Amino acid sequence: MKELNISRIQEDLEARADERVIFKGGRVIDPASDLDKPMDVVVEKGRVVSVEKNVRGTKDARVINAQGMWVVPGLIDMHVHLREPGFEHKETVATGSRSAASSGFTTILAMPNTNPVLDTAQSVRYVRGLGREADLCRVLSSGAITKGQLGEELAPMVELFEAGAVAFTDDGRPVTSAAMMRRALEYASHLGIVVISHAEDLTLSAGGHMHEGHVSCHMGFNGIPSAAEEVCVARDLILAELTRGRLHLAHLSSKGSVRMLKEAKARGLDVTGEVTPHHFSLSHEAVRGYDTHAKMNPPLREPEDVSALIAALEDGTIDAIATDHAPHSTLEKDLPFDEAAFGIIGLETAVPLTLALVQDERLSPLRAIALLSHGPAKCLGLPLGTLVPGSIADVTLIAPELEWTARRFSSRSQNSPFVGAKLRGKAVLTMVAGKVVYENIEGALA
Repeated sequence: MKELNISRIQEDLEARADERVIFKGGRVIDPASDLDKPMDVVVEKGRVVSVEKNVRGTKDARVINAQGMWVVPGLIDMHVHLREPGFEHKETVATGSRSAASSGFTTILAMPNTNPVLDTAQSVRYVRGLGREADLCRVLSSGAITKGQLGEELAPMVELFEAGAVAFTDDGRPVTSAAMMRRALEYASHLGIVVISHAEDLTLSAGGHMHEGHVSCHMGFNGIPSAAEEVCVARDLILAELTRGRLHLAHLSSKGSVRMLKEAKARGLDVTGEVTPHHFSLSHEAVRGYDTHAKMNPPLREPEDVSALIAALEDGTIDAIATDHAPHSTLEKDLPFDEAAFGIIGLETAVPLTLALVQDERLSPLRAIALLSHGPAKCLGLPLGTLVPGSIADVTLIAPELEWTARRFSSRSQNSPFVGAKLRGKAVLTMVAGKVVYENIEGALA
């Protein structure tokens, strides 16, 4: 995919520190350069200066001992609900940025389903401004495809683009009109940016609370069939072929969806896809305890769907792991299952859940890091997700063997099915454009 001109996000990429930093003795994993070996990484004035062996420290340099750790490109989450403006009791740009930084994410993309919806240039600039004020990670904004996300009239896409939107989506709701989706793909194609599809046929999903299968039957809930997603995936792939537009399929959950994506790529379509950690880690069996933290849209599906998603991560069909971080307060979650809101938080468990696939030998370390950094950067056309000398110094330090228990999260909301879980692998330092914004290396060495 074509890379966005760096001036589009230059204000978010300026050097953050003049300090010279050397990450010494770590395992450097940079998918963009197919690098996975012990090396030292030198950062100066917000840029990666060199990646080589046996770099000597200097008086003006801070040396970070990375022995036993992975030094990787700053992680990128291209699917985050920050809830501001309008739903600050669930999350704010500041608290979401804090959650991201403490999880190793240097760049996050805010979804537009706020109140008001991010369908004006002013609202896009507002969210980006809040991100700069928080000063913890690079907060990018999407723009809505339709005004108010009502599906009736296209949002002013050129104005949103000029205000800094790096993608268009109505995520949180599907674009129900095929004609509207066609026009969105055509407009976005002229602007050179991607349309992100929330694939859901509301006539098939309406009234459902979990995946339609034997578990929903046993529990007595209306289900959401895989077809509710797959019908729209098929439609949007057909429209992408018609328009030759750039299409990204969000939060895919079924084996049928990844099969269609794989076939579309084989035909040469400019399409990409993402999968969330919860969809490749849990099946609909997790809902049996009536835990509303296991209620999400799209829902957790069959074990065979989970296996298909993991295979698609492995073989390159899926381009990115994205969290679909969806904070809700206890007001929305501490309710009977059929009344509770859909969605879970995901930023702070993304690294250990992804590394679980490495530990199970389903993904190589290089592939896992690609899905969390270089892959999403390519999907969005961002000049990020690499440690190549000269690149922006977004760096994440991961302790892959660090064991910890998920208790209190940095997010304002705590709606996660992984609360109390024992996890392995954690980000212990996050650097954005040369500035360390989060650090807990001592905890990893303890």
